[in-house]
Amino acid sequence: MTRTTNARIAGFTFLLYIVTGITSMVLFNQATSGAEGTAATLASMAQHASLVRVYIVLTLLCAACALVLGVTLYALTRDQDRDLAVMALCCRVGEGVVIAAVSSLVTLALLSVATASTAAAAPDAAAVQALGALLLKIGDWTGLIAATCFAVGSTLFSWLLLRGRMIPVVLAWLGVVASVLLVVLLPAQLAGFLKGGVTS
Repeated sequence: MTRTTNARIAGFTFLLYIVTGITSMVLFNQATSGAEGTAATLASMAQHASLVRVYIVLTLLCAACALVLGVTLYALTRDQDRDLAVMALCCRVGEGVVIAAVSSLVTLALLSVATASTAAAAPDAAAVQALGALLLKIGDWTGLIAATCFAVGSTLFSWLLLRGRMIPVVLAWLGVVASVLLVVLLPAQLAGFLKGGVTS
């Protein structure tokens, strides 16, 4: 593909990524209805199962967007520094794989646990509570891992776009600064997750 085609695809995909990401977060928040605790979250998810299913589809679309962005941005920036471009591509691929393979499966498992807990022959409440808490915590962890991959990949691609003067300098600097801030802030959040256990 030509550079122009790659740039157009990257631009469209970036906008789609933003829209689907924000929409999926809004839907998941509606599905959990600001519930406090594992039991309330599972009950809310069971009541809003259709919203959770749409959230899963949007999550898979976000993963596809991450992969397309990785490939198109790599094609645009590889002439600036092939090694950094490959590293950034790997980060975006890692983000897409974590979102698609792990996050979607965890949400499907959560929905299964949530709907099973409301069935007539519901499993043991303590077991449901423990499994639900674990799956919710895994969801938090995978989100943090995907965000880290996103932040590192975005930092590298933004730097390469800035070096090549491929987009307006102000936008490139905004991308670099915002991405670096994410990279700096995420380790503290990761440390908090590592210290905390699975709580209900």
